[in-house]
Amino acid sequence: MGGVPADETVKVVASPRNGGREVVVALGLLVGVSLAVQALFASVRYEWNWAAAWEYRAQFFQGWLLTLGIAAGAMGVSLVVGLGLMAGRRAPWLAVRMLCGGIVEVVRGTPLLVQLLIGYYIVAQQLKVSDPVVVGVLLLGLFEGAYLAEIFRGAVESIGASQREAARAVGFDAAQTYRFVILPQAMRRALPGTAGQMVSLVKDSSLLSVIGIEELVQKVKILNSASYTALEGYLPLAVAYLVVTLPLSRWAQALERRFHYET
Repeated sequence: MGGVPADETVKVVASPRNGGREVVVALGLLVGVSLAVQALFASVRYEWNWAAAWEYRAQFFQGWLLTLGIAAGAMGVSLVVGLGLMAGRRAPWLAVRMLCGGIVEVVRGTPLLVQLLIGYYIVAQQLKVSDPVVVGVLLLGLFEGAYLAEIFRGAVESIGASQREAARAVGFDAAQTYRFVILPQAMRRALPGTAGQMVSLVKDSSLLSVIGIEELVQKVKILNSASYTALEGYLPLAVAYLVVTLPLSRWAQALERRFHYET
């Protein structure tokens, strides 16, 4: 009898009809959520004063640009730190493994706020580094890098030993095995966690105001204090973060689809 073999994977191809249905559902959800939010704010009976907040739009934009710059720099630092700590935790030397493991556990086990205060007011001052932006980028990158190290380590260790053995069977050395077998698969598996950590990094940058950096959140506080407003600053603040985090999440999803293949 004819039919689909039991071991054959049946793939569902998205049709234009399904895509149109998703758009309709998304629009319906957007309208429903918008109406709910509008009703919620209407019940508060808050007197809006957008004119006063609008006068500080230039400072708001400057804070947003500074936040973007700090986040971009910290992302680069976190990737380097994450890869370095991951490699250190898998090193053949016990001292290196213990050192990198200790750094990961201490950084992940203590609040970022405490690390910023100690890192800037004690460590950086002893090292004669006075620029709060540089210190903030390094500390934020170290904090997020510790989490990335565990994400990368878990992705590498999830590759089965049979694939390493198959690579050795065809003549690959250790470097070739990592380059052509382990890392391509580990990168795909680490993408969701890495994207989530990058989004968290952007939001965690709001704590850098404690070391004197006038990033976006600090600018909003100044705006609210000077214009005697409250929500007029925080609502644009939420939108400004979404403008960064939503495209970042979509980009990560696109990378997942690009590197998706059967293993």
